[in-house]
Amino acid sequence: MKMNANSPDVVRIGRRAFLTGGALVLGAAPATIASTLRAGERPAVRFGLITDLHHADKPPAGTRHYRESLPKLAEAAERFRREEADFLVELGDLIDAADSVAVELEYLDRIDREIAAIAERRHYVLGNHCVDTLTKPEFLGKVGQERSFYSFDAGDHHFIVLDACFRSDGEPYGRKNSEWTDANIPAHEVEWLRADLAANPKPTIVFAHQRLDVGSPYGVKNAAEVRAALEASGAVRAVFQGHSHKNDYREIRGVHYVTLVAMIEGSGAENNGYSLVDLDAGAIRVRGFRRQRAYDWNAPTGR
Repeated sequence: MKMNANSPDVVRIGRRAFLTGGALVLGAAPATIASTLRAGERPAVRFGLITDLHHADKPPAGTRHYRESLPKLAEAAERFRREEADFLVELGDLIDAADSVAVELEYLDRIDREIAAIAERRHYVLGNHCVDTLTKPEFLGKVGQERSFYSFDAGDHHFIVLDACFRSDGEPYGRKNSEWTDANIPAHEVEWLRADLAANPKPTIVFAHQRLDVGSPYGVKNAAEVRAALEASGAVRAVFQGHSHKNDYREIRGVHYVTLVAMIEGSGAENNGYSLVDLDAGAIRVRGFRRQRAYDWNAPTGR
């Protein structure tokens, strides 16, 4: 789809919003646009992003078409394979809630088989629906992931996966013991985050489900505390998140916060949404497909 100045897919942030190569450039002066990643170039790191599939074998409810997550994922999978993504990140709410543990595990087993076929390296962010009926160990055990929050490196970048599926009293979500508006990153995870950031000076990308750039109901309750840790490190470039199902973007003190569109919303291929992220030489390029917006940032890396 061709974008123009009046297109709803163009986000205006102050006076620094430009279109180049079909991608939206934010926060870069015109003189620096030429140095961003160009279409067709192979970046140092490339990864796929999907979020809020809410896979379930049940009829549609409102705008949510649960069974269509499979064909929508298949389209994204074809793109990720063709463009040789180094890894895949699923930003939470992979499955929808079920009335029993057995049924919810069936949902998870079905969708995880499809994701496992896309990329050997894959990372799951816990969403509130992932651990509505299931416990965290049950979900993580099924997808073969040891921890709900951790970090890893790829190329010259550092990556952090966060888990905000904790109640205000510190109890983890599970077995229908929580309210989706009560999302928190507990003290022990914040301490781990600060230590991890201090030990890793590489340019850093953060993945979360609940949002770190807004307040309730979609935001993490102690988001300001978490943002302070990200900002203090001087290394965090961007945060990718889901949960509120709509495209959104904010820049807060030099950190880009991108909320991705949910795959579950709307019927048909035209209502799909997924992205590929390219990282190279200080540039971050988000190529959005279908309803997902595109972004392109050219910012300094490191501390």
